[in-house]
Amino acid sequence: MTPRSSKAKGRRFQQEIRAAILEAFPDLEPDDVRVAVMGESGEDVKLSPAARRAFPFAIEAKNVERLNIWSALTQAEKNAGGYTPLLVFRRNRTKPYVALPLAAFVKLVAERR
Repeated sequence: MTPRSSKAKGRRFQQEIRAAILEAFPDLEPDDVRVAVMGESGEDVKLSPAARRAFPFAIEAKNVERLNIWSALTQAEKNAGGYTPLLVFRRNRTKPYVALPLAAFVKLVAERR
């Protein structure tokens, strides 16, 4: 895969994540959730303050065949900026999955009660 097609694949995945957030939170405006420009440091999906209140996670997206989970989690934590790091990952022709700290997961489940 060429670097250009690899970047396009990553960008499509980021756009898919953006669309899922906007669908889940219909009160958000399209410009509340934007995809980072390739090469831009920090989170892969940028959230406005309104989006951050609804979805309090710092998103790191990985669309790769062989994921180094520990490296990806380190990158997610480094870019989280005080928010809960959320690693969203997938490989070709599979559904996306997420990884987040156990405490954040337990809190999410407890809030549903």
